[in-house]
Amino acid sequence: MATLNLGRIKPVFRGAYNNATAYVVDDIVTSGGESFICILASTGNATSNATYWTKLAEKGTDGTDVSSTLTTQGDLLVKGASALERLAIGTAGQALLVNGSANGFTFGSAGKATELHVFGDENTGNVASDGNFVNWNFTPTISGKVFLSHVGAHRAQSTSHYYCRYYFNNGSGEVAQHEQGFGYAPSATSHNQGWAVSFIASTGGNADSTTPMTVTANTQCNFRVNNNSGDASSAGGDAGKDHIVSALVFES
Repeated sequence: MATLNLGRIKPVFRGAYNNATAYVVDDIVTSGGESFICILASTGNATSNATYWTKLAEKGTDGTDVSSTLTTQGDLLVKGASALERLAIGTAGQALLVNGSANGFTFGSAGKATELHVFGDENTGNVASDGNFVNWNFTPTISGKVFLSHVGAHRAQSTSHYYCRYYFNNGSGEVAQHEQGFGYAPSATSHNQGWAVSFIASTGGNADSTTPMTVTANTQCNFRVNNNSGDASSAGGDAGKDHIVSALVFES
């Protein structure tokens, strides 16, 4: 009975290419991250020789070794100008932001922070005609502009027109702000006067400046409310706070 040789009916995977191995048609090997199939039996002919081998699968572009790129807990992997790269984690309280060039990310302030400082004086006592109702120091922990407010009460010592002058020092020198009148006292001994003022400290002093003063983190500031009336003043004469001042610092 005649014998019919069908040859190989399926390819045979032979593992990594070995220069000393004899390969026959339909043997499949790997080399350099790619796979090849033998098209002509041979020994010692590398897979780069197209007479003996045809490429089955070609590898793609080598990627980034993430394990060596990301070195610290919290690191992010981002696309740089030409390759994947590490973005180191920011500091506590920071947020992930688009950078100034709008072509990548950076860590920075999570938003416009605000910080409130408040001081109240329960009984200021007698204040001379050129004395201070309030002379208050505070130290912000953020940099920015400052919104100042004052609520005051006193007992007039004359029937004069009373007013005060506000001053602010951001650590670089005191700047006079505006003057505030709060009316004539109908009684020289028993009439309490109250007033309230709020404003953003500006650089122009007595001039009507629209340029805000800037405070610097961890630099002591001073807010002073001066009796600029020419007449002395007494404490408000009640159980409440005679003067309450506050400073709202906001990043800008």
